[in-house]
Amino acid sequence: MTAARSFVRDEHGASAAEFALVLPIFLLFLLGLIDVGRYMWAVNEADKATQIGARWAVATDLIPTQLANYSFAIDGGVDQGQPVPPSAFSGVHCEASSGTVACNCIDGTCAPGFDPTPGTEGQLAFERIVTRMRSIYPRVSADDVVVDYLNSGLGFSGDPNGADVSPFIRISLRNQTFPLFFMLGNDVPLPSFSYALTMEDGSGTTANY
Repeated sequence: MTAARSFVRDEHGASAAEFALVLPIFLLFLLGLIDVGRYMWAVNEADKATQIGARWAVATDLIPTQLANYSFAIDGGVDQGQPVPPSAFSGVHCEASSGTVACNCIDGTCAPGFDPTPGTEGQLAFERIVTRMRSIYPRVSADDVVVDYLNSGLGFSGDPNGADVSPFIRISLRNQTFPLFFMLGNDVPLPSFSYALTMEDGSGTTANY
């Protein structure tokens, strides 16, 4: 009877049993923190890739190549020297499908004679933007990137030295996911990213950033 009572009251190994109960929760918490840190790192990389894509886009070739030489004074019906209004140029939306880029006037109506089709040079310009973004965030693909040229009110019709408009160029990154290895074991979505700057050079194939 004394031996049985001693066995019942024996607390040796209790701490080990308690540790075994707590350990899975502790590990889940620790590995979850690692996953959250990795997720936030990916968000920061994707955001920076979007910003650098916009910086690249404003200083290099336009994707809708005709925009660089189109005269809103001669063909668009806008008085010489006047800002190009949104009614004549609301913007151009460019995105890729299976890597092939297509551009369309945002309101569905282009100025007379204006063709937003990228052509070979526009396709290459789009690919250079994607390549630059991928150097920051390697998970970017061409179909994830959208480039919008939006009327900023800058520039003037009939400009003899360059494009008649200096649009806001907005780069958007979408459809991004991130694998949480430890916590869930599958992909979770990242937010969409967007960044816009006013066009600078609008020509060239390299930039200093």
